[in-house]
Amino acid sequence: MNHITICIPKPTQKGKRKKKKKRNIPLSMASSIFSSLLLLLFLSCATNSTPVTSSEQGNDYLISSRLAPHFPVEKQSHFRFYWHDILSGPNPTAVQVVQTPETIKSSTFFGAVVMIDDPLTTRPDVNSKLVGRAQGLYTGAGLKKIEFLIAMNFVFTDGKYNGSTIAIFGHDEVLAPVREMPIVGGSGLFRFARGYVEARTYSVDWKSGNAVVQYDVFVNHY
Repeated sequence: MNHITICIPKPTQKGKRKKKKKRNIPLSMASSIFSSLLLLLFLSCATNSTPVTSSEQGNDYLISSRLAPHFPVEKQSHFRFYWHDILSGPNPTAVQVVQTPETIKSSTFFGAVVMIDDPLTTRPDVNSKLVGRAQGLYTGAGLKKIEFLIAMNFVFTDGKYNGSTIAIFGHDEVLAPVREMPIVGGSGLFRFARGYVEARTYSVDWKSGNAVVQYDVFVNHY
């Protein structure tokens, strides 16, 4: 039978040097000890990584809690659309749904809430190729300047992005040459999206309120 030699120190009396005595332990016993140690280590790790359950959290609507899955390499896409905000004519795409007495007197449209379903096209011409809709709202949020709080989804209707969305929520200082707003999420091919948009006014008719805005969209997605 194979053996492993282990040195075990021999008890000594005061003033005497320690001497080592060799004692042989069978190889099978050493393997058994090593396997037991591995088993204990595994059980300890398994205990510490037990998934969180709804009962442990104290609520009954948590189905599970686990580590997020690994995704492919993140990429950034740059899109350019023209946003057509049409308030006049027989088929407006933007409709004011809320105003207060102060709104009527305000030069900055403070307090106004406008719902939109604006077309997104590839060119400034509203009759150019339609690639999606901007659906949501904007509201007058500035007392001193024309500033809007914008909450909208870019809903794609063309090509492989059809049905996917990009969610935008931010501050729009209308008269600034460039306005930046954050992308706060998305769906479909833009699930877990993040990034920002830059808005530049292409044209505006102050009498009718109709406007065309160029949107450059820089979105990180998988």
